[in-house]
Formats: sequence, structure tokens, C-alpha cells
Amino acid sequence: MSVWEALAVFAAGIGAGTINTVVGSGTLITFPVLLGIGLPPVTANVSNTLGLVPGSISGAIGYRRELRGQRPRMLRFGAAAALGGLIGAVLLLALPSGAFDAIVPALIAVALVLVVLQPRLSAAVKARRARNGTVPHRDGGLALLTGLLCASMYGGYFGAAQGIIYVALMGLLLDETLQRNNALKNILVLIVNAVATVFFLFVADFDWTAVLLIAVGSALGGQLGAKIGRRLPPPVLRGVIVAVGIVAIVQLLLR
Repeated sequence: MSVWEALAVFAAGIGAGTINTVVGSGTLITFPVLLGIGLPPVTANVSNTLGLVPGSISGAIGYRRELRGQRPRMLRFGAAAALGGLIGAVLLLALPSGAFDAIVPALIAVALVLVVLQPRLSAAVKARRARNGTVPHRDGGLALLTGLLCASMYGGYFGAAQGIIYVALMGLLLDETLQRNNALKNILVLIVNAVATVFFLFVADFDWTAVLLIAVGSALGGQLGAKIGRRLPPPVLRGVIVAVGIVAIVQLLLR
């Protein structure tokens, strides 16, 4: 790896760590850079997954205030994320590299629609519950748990826009603020990446120079992203999520 290639990977790590903490989809920055410097796709994917773990830790620390009172959810959702991440990591090595290419852009598009409509959908659900005299499940029930499991399987496989899917699901099924859901999203992404990394350590080859550069860059970016994301009003944060999601869809379709 040349000096310029190393600088490009490091800069991509900062960008990915920042955008992962605010929204998600940082993989769409680092993965193409790793391919561009000549790494094979699977090596690039697993090196990227390991490199982004410090960024996820950094972002979670930056959002620690919004995590207060959510420990039961972290444990419950974290278990689903760990299982899904492991399944996704296994699928990465077992399935053809293009196995999810057709469905992922559509999946992100649906998630973006849910993010945009979430305030109206939540208001409609609350009004219906008020009329029926029912109360929501505190943790979103089986529907949310199943959705998070499936999103985590995808995250363990590739992970681009995984955070957007998490935010969309929790925004629809949890009675929480967008910032608190975003904080919880960072924990789930961290768990998926960590579980997938442990699996990859035993069965896949890493480019350790790339891992180190992305790790340092993403850790710096995680702190930067937390400072930016926590200050964004909900409408602005929602707009950022949609903008990043559209870019992700375009990039995936053009690959």
C-alpha cells in the first residue's frame, strides 16, 4: 500500500466513522476505497468490518446520554443483533458475492419511506390505540425483534445502510425520540460488527494495514459524528438520513 493509498483509506475511515454514528452507511465510503487499492472483495469486506468496530465504540460512547434507561432494550435487541450478525457473517462466506444485490436497494428505499413517514405513522398508531384503549409494547414486541434480527443478518453480510433500517424499524415500533433510537442503533451496529469480526478472525484473511487505518480513522470519526448528530433537530436528522440513503441506493445500483 502506497502512502497515498494509506491516506485515502485513513480518510475513508474518518468519513465512515462520522456518517455511521450520525446515520449509517459508512461502509459505502470505505468498501469502494478498499476495492480501489486492490483488495479482493471478501478481504475488503472483512477488513472493513473489523476496522469499523472502534468507530462504533466511539460513536456509542458519544451517544451515552441518550442510552440512559435503555439497558433492558440493549440486552434484548443486542441478543437479536448478535445472532443476526453471526448468521450474516456465515452467509458472506457461503453465498455468491452478488446474492443480496437485487433486494438491498429496495430494502433501503422502503426504510427511507418509513423514516419520512414515521411521525405521521406514529401519530396514526397512537390515535388508533387511544380509540381502542390499548397500550403499546414497551420494546416493540415480536415484530420489532424479528425485524432487527433480519436487519442484523444483512449487517453481518455487508452492512451498507444497516443503520437506516434499524432507525426505520425502531421509529415505527418504539415510542421514543429519534435521537434515542439513533443511540440504540449505534449499539446494535457495534454488536453486529463485533460478532462478525470474531467469526471472520477464524475463517477469513484480513489486510491488517487497512484494518489499522480504518480503525483509527473511524474512532476519530465516531466522536465527530456524535457531536454533529446529537445537535441535529429531528427534522434535520431525518433529512440527513434520507439524503444518505438515496446516495446509498444510487451507489449500490451503479456497482
